[in-house]
Amino acid sequence: MKVALIKDKSFDFSKLIKEIKSSENISKCGAIVSFIGIVRGIGRDGTRVKKLIYEAEENVVLKELEEIREKILRKYKGVHEVIIYHFIGERDIGEDTIYILVASEHREEGFKAAREALELVKERVHIWKKEITERGAYWIMGEEQVKIG
Repeated sequence: MKVALIKDKSFDFSKLIKEIKSSENISKCGAIVSFIGIVRGIGRDGTRVKKLIYEAEENVVLKELEEIREKILRKYKGVHEVIIYHFIGERDIGEDTIYILVASEHREEGFKAAREALELVKERVHIWKKEITERGAYWIMGEEQVKIG
């Protein structure tokens, strides 16, 4: 599976390394670039974050993630595989939130592709993030916080 939503808190990242290394065109690659997003303990306003809760309409999000994956593969000719996994549900401080892996012929193109994939996920994918802080709960929408309740 090249894109997925993860609910299992004990998901093992090393499975994705094995998966990308077993890709059809891995022999053409000289780099695997990875990005791991984690839950930060301090909010944008300096407030202590207790946890995040990610919610998603799974079928819609999986389609959006696959579209991003395909776009990156089309744009970067030296990129031969892209994997994007995003966690949903409750995530505690320091826990992983997203994995992006890119197998590429050269590292520079791999880093560019991974960064673009991440930015596209943040801009286009309909995953809602609720931030639970010491001052209350907020929906995070881009750079904005909207207080709940």
